[in-house]
Amino acid sequence: MTLSRARSFSPMTLGRLAEALGLDAEGDLGLPIRGAAHPAAAGPEDLAVATDRKHQRLLGEGGARAALLDADADREALGLAGALRAPRPRFALALLTETFARAPAPAEARVHPSAVIHPEARIAEDAWIGPFCVIGAGARIGPRARLLSHVCVGDRAVLGADVALHPGVRIGMDVRLGDRVAAHPNAVIGSDGFSYVTPEPGAVEAAKSRGVSDVEGAAATVHARIHSLGAVEIGADVEIGAGATLDRGTLRDTVVGAGTKIDNLVQIAHNVRVGRDCLICAQAGVAGSAEIGDRVVLGGKAGVADHSVIGSDVLIAASSGLSGKVPPRTIMMGTPALPRDEFYRLTMALRRLPRILDKLRQSG
Repeated sequence: MTLSRARSFSPMTLGRLAEALGLDAEGDLGLPIRGAAHPAAAGPEDLAVATDRKHQRLLGEGGARAALLDADADREALGLAGALRAPRPRFALALLTETFARAPAPAEARVHPSAVIHPEARIAEDAWIGPFCVIGAGARIGPRARLLSHVCVGDRAVLGADVALHPGVRIGMDVRLGDRVAAHPNAVIGSDGFSYVTPEPGAVEAAKSRGVSDVEGAAATVHARIHSLGAVEIGADVEIGAGATLDRGTLRDTVVGAGTKIDNLVQIAHNVRVGRDCLICAQAGVAGSAEIGDRVVLGGKAGVADHSVIGSDVLIAASSGLSGKVPPRTIMMGTPALPRDEFYRLTMALRRLPRILDKLRQSG
């Protein structure tokens, strides 16, 4: 939950930082380091992140004396007094940014005077409730939870330990968040599902069964809402991006497994079940009652049709449209989504089609 620039920290030495990150250090280990920075913007007390040649060429534009480097870079040729070596640079970057990330400093009051908290809500003594938050009846806020401004928590919702909710987050009634869940601005967890039915079989049902949309009148236009009586259950260590929406279930809960990361503007519909440690990228949409296994990756703008079943360790490329069942460890691409090899084969055949048509015209 990072709200402040890394350079505002008290300095630590390069040697101590190396110990904290489990990385090898060289050069002047006593150099003070206040934060991490882009090489072109780094100051003398920043650790420049320059783990490839492109970024190493930018070191001269900044004032860094130390940098995070890959295993092959020549520190002295780069003019650096010290360096950390990263055999796996992006993982080292994750550790580095975690080291300098900072939760907002609590105000003097644990609960801001403008917060509205129902008397039946239970708030841990070391939780922090920011300005204009609203907490409903029977809600439970766990230890060290941080609710920033304008967060709403519905009746009987349960927030685990170290939950971090950024400004404008909405948590619906009966929603359960595991420990260390983070939700970014304006995420909505527990909105009503998009589920309607017509008095008689409507146009969508006709299209599915007969392949035509031949329904007219009230049967096609009068939509009765099926209300969502379930809730949403979010496992531990889940992160939910800004503007993402997770709908409550109809009769059973919508579920997101522990460790899953959900990007900005993702839609998870009613009754969906997402496994553990998945990555769901920006603007992906998962329709009602779909089931997603563990460690699945949905690329940006990927769409999953209702009642689809996706096995574990599946990769779905960006902008793909998927329906039906996908076996584990499959890579899917395109709309409609196909296994990668089949997608490439058909794409190459399509690219050859103009030449084939030209040859046919010439031979005719």
